[in-house]
Amino acid sequence: MMKLVMIALGGGVGAVMRYGVSGWGQRLTTGTFPLGTLVVNVSGCLVIGLLGALFAGPHLVREEYRVAVLVGVLGSFTTFSTFGAESFSLLNDGQVRSALVNILVSNAFGLAAVWFGYRLGERWFGA
Repeated sequence: MMKLVMIALGGGVGAVMRYGVSGWGQRLTTGTFPLGTLVVNVSGCLVIGLLGALFAGPHLVREEYRVAVLVGVLGSFTTFSTFGAESFSLLNDGQVRSALVNILVSNAFGLAAVWFGYRLGERWFGA
C-alpha cells in the first residue's frame, strides 16, 4: 500500500514538473514545433539514465522511494523516459533486434493509434 501512495505522490510532482518544464521549453520558440515536449522527453531520458545507474550501483535505495521516483515522478513527467530506458536496456543486453522492434513498433503503432483515435472522435463527436 505504501508503494501506491508513494507512486501517487510522485505522480503529482511529475505532472506539475511536466507542466512547468514543457511551458518553459515552448516559450523558447516562436514557432509551432513542440519544443516543450522535446525538452521534457530528452530531460526525462537523461534523468532516468542517471538514476538507473545510481540505483544499479552501490547506493541502496528503498523500493518504495525508487518506484516513487521512477514510476511516479518520471512516469508522470514523461513516459518517453521509460520507453528510452527500456530500449537502452535491450540494447545494453545485446538484444538489438528486440530494441529496434520496440522502437519502430512503439512509434508506428503510437502514431497510428493517435490517427485512429482522432478519426474515431471526429465520427463520434462531429469534430
